[in-house]
Amino acid sequence: MKLVKQISILVLVALGFVIFNVTVYTVCTKPCLPDRSEAMQAKSIELDQYLPFDENSQIVNIKSNCEMKGELPVIDGAAALYPVCSAFVNAVYPQSAVSFDGETFAADSKLQMNNTRGAYKAVVDGSVDIAVCAYPSEEQLQYAADQGVSLELVPIGCEAFVFIVNGDNPVDGLTTEQIRGIYSGDYTNWSQLGGKKLPINPLQRNAGSGSQTAMLSFMGGEKIKKNFTGFLGSAIGFSFRYYVEAVAAHGGVKLLAVDGVYPDKNNIANGSYPIVSNFYAVYDKANDNKNVRPLIQWMLSEDGQRIIEKTGYVPVH
Repeated sequence: MKLVKQISILVLVALGFVIFNVTVYTVCTKPCLPDRSEAMQAKSIELDQYLPFDENSQIVNIKSNCEMKGELPVIDGAAALYPVCSAFVNAVYPQSAVSFDGETFAADSKLQMNNTRGAYKAVVDGSVDIAVCAYPSEEQLQYAADQGVSLELVPIGCEAFVFIVNGDNPVDGLTTEQIRGIYSGDYTNWSQLGGKKLPINPLQRNAGSGSQTAMLSFMGGEKIKKNFTGFLGSAIGFSFRYYVEAVAAHGGVKLLAVDGVYPDKNNIANGSYPIVSNFYAVYDKANDNKNVRPLIQWMLSEDGQRIIEKTGYVPVH
């Protein structure tokens, strides 16, 4: 009888942990994250929905008169910028340059998608010619320096860095100082910021990702305090606007205004939204592929900038 009672207690404890973990995910984490398939979880985006040379592709389909001869540069980049990379390839490369097996790109494909960390490493290692990414992290710059590689970063577009909360959160906007205060631990409850009496759960991204690097830059050297609040919390997260709106948007998430300005394309273009950064075409200065620099110049041309704009970003011109 005593043994049965002990087993019953252990079962209840285990069940309690399961319920707690499910509740934490459902209440705190899931409201600030998109619903994604296994392929999207692996690559942060559905590759097959944004393929070049596919009549059903969601990319911007612009064909250019630019024609390159010789060795075609291998292009890689951030997940949120993959539709731009794919549209670039679609515009100026032959269809034979891309090989996709239904899940990923073949090793000899001129279009790759390894996310920000993988793309920067590949440029340094020499397997990729151009990475289309946000500004590199300190670790990525150090890796390049350790390998004796000098990176050239050419700005080709602009994007807003945005903060997202559950759609039911009554808070519609915060100041930059309030956001820094959340992540530094000065604000721990939404009631301090005009919201409900719920602990704030500030989410972060993987180290080395473009958005985590942007967040560290936004904090200006102020240390981020981990403040996981458990199942009672209400989350705030961050990303780049395009990824939230056009790739991973769903009804349970809303973007916050910052310093009273909402992050739409007009406010990014006119400079009124306060957190705007460039994204870059990045290459190794010692790269001897003669098409690297002409291709980047084409990205800055009318056709290239139109692709950037129609994809949902803001062109640099």
